[in-house]
Amino acid sequence: MNSEKEITIYDIAEKLNLSASTVSRALKGNTVIHESTRQRVCKCAGELGYRSNTFASNLRQKRTHTIGVIVPRLNSNFMSKCLAGMEEVATENGYNLIISQSHESLQKEAENAKTLFNNRVDGLIVSLTVESGKPDHFKPFSEKRVPLVFFDRIPAYNSEACFVTDNMELACDATRHLIDQGCRQLLHITQKSGINVYADRKSGFEKAVKESGISGKTVFIEKMDIDAGRQAANEIMAMKKLPDGIFVSNDAAAIGCMKTLRENGIKIPEQICIVGYNNDPVSTLVTPMLSTVTYPGKEAGARAARYLIDRIEGRKNFSGEKCFIVKSELIVRESSNRKINQ
Repeated sequence: MNSEKEITIYDIAEKLNLSASTVSRALKGNTVIHESTRQRVCKCAGELGYRSNTFASNLRQKRTHTIGVIVPRLNSNFMSKCLAGMEEVATENGYNLIISQSHESLQKEAENAKTLFNNRVDGLIVSLTVESGKPDHFKPFSEKRVPLVFFDRIPAYNSEACFVTDNMELACDATRHLIDQGCRQLLHITQKSGINVYADRKSGFEKAVKESGISGKTVFIEKMDIDAGRQAANEIMAMKKLPDGIFVSNDAAAIGCMKTLRENGIKIPEQICIVGYNNDPVSTLVTPMLSTVTYPGKEAGARAARYLIDRIEGRKNFSGEKCFIVKSELIVRESSNRKINQ
């Protein structure tokens, strides 16, 4: 038989001198078919290289049992935890995930959305790229009533369900902690972006500074990574008056900043207290250990996936609340705790 030919149940039926319906039932494990016949059919299917045409079956059922996921990048501990939570819930409910990354590109995000839409996913979970403003490329999902959920990085409008931490309030908590440690010249390091994550954390920093009446300013970096954090530290070292408290919008940039400051002879936290955000595992591996804000990624991913599947299955009426807060908290460690260093 031609190796390039797609094997069908009709080929198996002809080979075994059975009806196509018998072969179909046997492959599905239907007990109406005698066990010996089922075994014979399965053996023949394996020998011929038969593959079940789930796509055609899904089209008939108008369900693919797949969920699309678009994330900015996969090489992130937080995102890995989110995906683990989604995978766990999806598997429990008989769904598969199709995961794609935007690489922080709006164009790539739009391409991913189009591909997943054309692949007829039953629902979509998205964390936006930093370039996303008004993500109109998700409109086809809404127009076709394909359930859509955003998490972590969400659009400015809340027409769809969203799962986030209270970025603004937690940034306030982090900044107030620095003030409680005696810091009076505060600095915030973040990325200039319209997405909620960094904008809300900046607002939280500014709110706490305004309430306290002390000095505070913001330094913008191009990326929230270790190298950019190092560059920010070099800018800080060039300042006439050094800050004594720094809140950074993620742990990677905070660690890069802290390491460079220490290399320049700055004592942490005696001279400068530092707090990050996300509670990445590396935050406990640096010296001193980094104070940070927890972000339970696995819980966020699981809740987003569970909500989406409930929407797909029609289990609940979703006419009420659309923005759901994933509980997080400040973790105080050595990088900002002057009291344990006194």
